[in-house]
Amino acid sequence: MKENPIPEAREFPYVINDMTWAQKHGYGTDMQRALAKLRKTDPNQRYFRGLPANRREAALDAANGSKPLNVTAKTPDGMLFQRSPEGCQSEADRKLYGDLRKWFQAKVTVDTLAEIKRTRVLGDPRFAEAVKPWAACMRAAGHPYAGPAQLRAKLPPPNDPLPRKEEIRLAVAEARCAMSSGLARTSSELDEYYAEKLEKQYRSDVETRRQLQVSALPRAHSITRTDSST
Repeated sequence: MKENPIPEAREFPYVINDMTWAQKHGYGTDMQRALAKLRKTDPNQRYFRGLPANRREAALDAANGSKPLNVTAKTPDGMLFQRSPEGCQSEADRKLYGDLRKWFQAKVTVDTLAEIKRTRVLGDPRFAEAVKPWAACMRAAGHPYAGPAQLRAKLPPPNDPLPRKEEIRLAVAEARCAMSSGLARTSSELDEYYAEKLEKQYRSDVETRRQLQVSALPRAHSITRTDSST
């Protein structure tokens, strides 16, 4: 399945701040259901699900390699990730990026920064202060939520969502209050502030990942040209 099969799908880690998007998609349950359907019909997944149980383990070993998992990387907060140096994924990464261990460490670090950034924004007193007028705005609109996180926690699951009109009405109210209260501006500013700090703090890994990706482009083009000519 494509890395981004539904281009309109978006994440709003702090609050919905796009009125047009909210008017069209609400909380995005339409796209979440479409994505779930795509996963079910993905040919690779269908093939794997169709394998006998005794062949699934072999298929996983072929894709991901088997033990020992001696290619390791640590996230900035100390979590350890491990993978096998064998298998299709490691072979592909090694072929593209050259140094599997260097790529794995850089990728793990950079991939983790988004969640660290989000945690820092949500924990910033400036964000908490900006939530207060947002909550007052929502109460005035008939939606008494203390913050966007509480609202999201009370939403039903995507496979059994609110009625469409109700979902859109609530999402639009969230976006409208985010804009009028200043929460959208504050969260955007804090997001940019912490993104810059983290990029400076982990500049070595950020630059390593970028350099490995750039150097992989000619190899990727060569591989795709070879595949298309066969």
